Amino acid sequence: MIISWNTTNACNLYCAHCYRDAGVKAEEELSTEEGKRLLDQIAEAGFKIMIFSGGEPLMRPDIYELVAHARSKGLRPVFGSNGTLITPEVARRLKECGATGIGISLDSVDPAKHDRFRAQEGCWQAAVEGMRNCRQAGLPFQIHTTVMDWNYHEAEELTDLAVREGAVAHHFFFLVPTGRAVNIEQESLRAEQYENLLARIMEKQKQVDIELKPTCAPQFMRIAKQMGVNTRFQRGCLAGTAYCIISPKGDVQPCAYLNIPLGNVKETSFVDIWQNNPVLKELRTLDYKGGCGTCGFKKLCGGCRARAHFYHGDYMAEEPWCLYHGRKGY
Repeated sequence: MIISWNTTNACNLYCAHCYRDAGVKAEEELSTEEGKRLLDQIAEAGFKIMIFSGGEPLMRPDIYELVAHARSKGLRPVFGSNGTLITPEVARRLKECGATGIGISLDSVDPAKHDRFRAQEGCWQAAVEGMRNCRQAGLPFQIHTTVMDWNYHEAEELTDLAVREGAVAHHFFFLVPTGRAVNIEQESLRAEQYENLLARIMEKQKQVDIELKPTCAPQFMRIAKQMGVNTRFQRGCLAGTAYCIISPKGDVQPCAYLNIPLGNVKETSFVDIWQNNPVLKELRTLDYKGGCGTCGFKKLCGGCRARAHFYHGDYMAEEPWCLYHGRKGY
């Protein structure tokens, strides 16, 4: 099981698609001690992979202490970062305190396009330098790309860049309109582009040794099976079943893009929220509506619950950008 904690709302960038609308540190963010108690409860609940994200998690002064605590509890600490703050010293300290991997955002092979999307000149070069600093420190890293209509054609080139820089994986994040991303919803992929790109990614996977994984595009599991591509992943959408996220203030929700508060860890034990919340229990039934409910890949894929909620107002509705609705069997 995997969990993400947005450790802070502070960020040194102002990305167009940010689901947290990050920038300035939020009031009442979890303290160091509250964070450690949360990590204790996450381990107690049975989670294994602990993602420290933000905002930009490296802007949190106690981040190394929190990572070390997570490691001491048997969690595997990894990061979601924009990469621009990873100096050689930061990479070394992350390695020493127990971090096991860093996801670094890179959205284009063209530095100007990436910089424009993330609203800071020079951040493409800084992110690539962060990757190289991780590599020098022996800290595994992977590239994270948010897929839009304007960088849709660059997927394979970005994977080639990931290979050249020594990344262990390249993960593609398909836009879900949440936070600031509602303002660029029209730039997200639609059904045919969505399906086409997933097939291209799976075809590229046959050609490279690093791991390629679409995120918030659970149909990749069906397409991988249809194309005979082996993957270590067992299910597409994990929201509420084997994944959830915690905000800087301690609010729990099923995934980063499904903005339904389930409780706050300052008031209720995370273990209790994870085990007993009725929304999570409903998500675990897999009793979906529409095409997702009748699809033969329901258990393997699951459709994007956050996208269903955004477009239909119902997190159990059918995935709106799937071409395979309602078909049965493999």
